[in-house]
Amino acid sequence: MAVDPRTPVLVGVGQFTERIDDPSYRGMSAVELATAATQAALADTGVDVGAVAKSIEVFVGLRQFEICTPFEKPALGCSDNYLRSVAKRVGADPARAVLEPIGGNGPQKLVTEFAGAIAAGDIEVALILGSENGSTLKTFARRDDKPDHGEVVGGQLEDRGYGFEQYMSEYTATHGLTGAPVQYGLLDNARRGRLGISVGDYRSVMAELFAPFSKVAAKNPFSSSPVERSVDELITVTNENRMICDPYPRLMVARDQVNQGAAALVMSVAAARRLGVAEDKWVYVRGHADQTEQDLLDRVDISISISAKQAVTESLRVAGIGIEDVATFDLYSCFPFPVFAVCDEFGLAADDPRGLTLTGGLPYFGGPGNSYSLHGIAETVIQMRDKPGAFGLVGANGGVMSKYSVGVYSTEPADWVADRSKELQKDIAALPKVAVTRNAEGRGRIETYSVRYDWPVTTGVIIGRLDADGSRFMALTEDEDLVKLMTDGDPLGVAIDVTSDGKKNTASPV
Repeated sequence: MAVDPRTPVLVGVGQFTERIDDPSYRGMSAVELATAATQAALADTGVDVGAVAKSIEVFVGLRQFEICTPFEKPALGCSDNYLRSVAKRVGADPARAVLEPIGGNGPQKLVTEFAGAIAAGDIEVALILGSENGSTLKTFARRDDKPDHGEVVGGQLEDRGYGFEQYMSEYTATHGLTGAPVQYGLLDNARRGRLGISVGDYRSVMAELFAPFSKVAAKNPFSSSPVERSVDELITVTNENRMICDPYPRLMVARDQVNQGAAALVMSVAAARRLGVAEDKWVYVRGHADQTEQDLLDRVDISISISAKQAVTESLRVAGIGIEDVATFDLYSCFPFPVFAVCDEFGLAADDPRGLTLTGGLPYFGGPGNSYSLHGIAETVIQMRDKPGAFGLVGANGGVMSKYSVGVYSTEPADWVADRSKELQKDIAALPKVAVTRNAEGRGRIETYSVRYDWPVTTGVIIGRLDADGSRFMALTEDEDLVKLMTDGDPLGVAIDVTSDGKKNTASPV
């Protein structure tokens, strides 16, 4: 099929992982990790690397953890222009460098955005890259021989901001929502309540979902933890598999202390032909969509994701296929809930023979911050080349199930088709919202919960509803009896008393 010469295609993908048990481990910087992945992506095109590098007009980067907030300086220093540091190392001089805000949906969102810019004729070649040096930061945290990863390269940079304010507020932070595990714990426990599953049975269900992920990770050469785990290993709490935040033992939590990088090169068909990239390298972005969920406390049903449902549905529509036509999936898997959110809506089982991950998932392959799904895209591109005409779906999630971006990939050629994401977003904007009482007083019940074991005092984190008017509130508790119920029993729906000091709400047993 002849396609419009402006049609975008992915022509090169690259990944890199530095494991701490590697004999050559040296604790690489975020720039070095991204450079290694970019070099691999350039080489993957199969043509002259220098010519391809010089053709790149835009370098687009995912923001790594060490520069995710303005509050702390990177412990080991960092580049003042992450993108141009990488570009300089690979012989590129892009006209534009763009740094994306935080959010795990970013990799797919950026592929869609810049593929769309290529289709519109605004640019011809873009590189999307990301990396995370969490292992390096942990390794040198308490050592005196710290490396200096600071460098000054200057140059143009379009910094789109941090974006963390989209995912948290002073109110939610005051009530313990300062990390991903506790936030997703609220969602998974809400889902457990909706399904009417006991605490023990739900842990087994989560383990049955994730054990196959670890099997994939064990065979992936880029995995940060290539170890196959059984269901029993995942559900059994031990010193190694300690509880992090209810309902998650450590082995069900994204592994963020990794050194990983990924890159994807997207260009127009015309540019690919001009550079001599063979057509068997081309993978088309056949479907795409981006959706943003309501704020956490506004959602009528915390146990589902409307944004994921709409984004997957729209991406399949754009691609002209159904869920049954998808050959491979890589679903964002920082915790079980994001995977369940898609499976519930589309009838996918944990043991679907197609599998739900190509990398091995964030707890086992690794969770390199905002750039994880770039690895999922890279694996999908490789799979699609090996399965000409098949379709692969990548689901990328950001925040507290706050933003969901989907891409559908195939070697089957087709012109670029615009999606209806903006129009569909109006449906979410029109949804009803739950009233929230910030300073709660009186009798209420527990709607969902988590427990923070990572604080000096084990603390219960509660989203509840007031009996008086049904409004929603957040509360913390260190009450011995209530915390015991939350750690050893099932507090969903249990009555509580709530008091407020004007800033923080505290729950106690009735």
